[in-house]
Amino acid sequence: MKPQTHSTHWADIGESTFATGLLFLYGVHRWLGRWPFRLFLYPVVFYYWASRPLARRASLDYLRRLQAARAVFPRPPGGRQGLHHFLAFADSLLDKLLALSGRYRFEHMRFTGREPVLAMIQRGQGGIFVTAHVGCLELCRAAAADYAHPFQLTVLVHTAHAERFNRILQRLGQADGAASTPRVQLMQVSEITPATAVLLAEKVARGEFVAIAGDRVPVTASKTVRVPFLGAQAAFPIGPYVLAALLRCPLYLMACTRVTLGGGRHTYQLHFECLAEHATLPRASRDAALTELATRYARSLEDTVARSPYDWFNFYPFWDAPAHPLANGASP
Repeated sequence: MKPQTHSTHWADIGESTFATGLLFLYGVHRWLGRWPFRLFLYPVVFYYWASRPLARRASLDYLRRLQAARAVFPRPPGGRQGLHHFLAFADSLLDKLLALSGRYRFEHMRFTGREPVLAMIQRGQGGIFVTAHVGCLELCRAAAADYAHPFQLTVLVHTAHAERFNRILQRLGQADGAASTPRVQLMQVSEITPATAVLLAEKVARGEFVAIAGDRVPVTASKTVRVPFLGAQAAFPIGPYVLAALLRCPLYLMACTRVTLGGGRHTYQLHFECLAEHATLPRASRDAALTELATRYARSLEDTVARSPYDWFNFYPFWDAPAHPLANGASP
């Protein structure tokens, strides 16, 4: 593992989550339920929190910036809130596994802004979802779970992470005798190449949807723009907006955050918000158009994390992420 420094890129931060551990915890939940699952999980999370100073500092930095910008906590965040942040992430891992393996129950899920997306599905119109590392995004297929029309979604993810998770899902299917393929497809990419763009264009033309994260600077030296987020300038990738303009399709924010029901139970709220019906990047004002789209996204993301503070899972120095500014008229 590379040493973690203050300027470490998020993709270079080694993961301590291994397939064997996740499969063991999944088995605990399957046979004993969620509370025993948490009893096994908490010591692991505490060890991770105590042994990862970079992630711990980044978490606390985010929580303090959120408090300064939105005053969402009754008192200034400290170590207890930071540990809570880690526990929320760990608890979401089970929901991710259940969702991607087709075993999550959607009955109590809530939705906001879903109607325009359902109308697109009915028309056979595809689009781009710009997402964030918030809550349990893998539950997004619930948007059409009770709908007559098929809902196909491809989620673009970092290659190494996707390979690990796909192996876990395959083993879960073998263990439970599941013959069906998970409805959400993970597509392993580290950058959007021309070949990738053609493949995605074909998917959208067939009425499918593509989800791409808007809160992670790409693995390669891709272009970014700096826009206000939680009281300071932060670098956001332009990839989602360039892709939406290239494919000439609607661009929606999609986020899935936790809602507490009481009695130790929770569900999720799936939120959609239109960022652009037709994303365009005029040659004469391309940089300004990209900045405007990124600004809309950052505002919506800020509103989202203010509603659910512990659900944003970026455990690296986000405001110090390496930026690759746009050159006037430059191509992505």
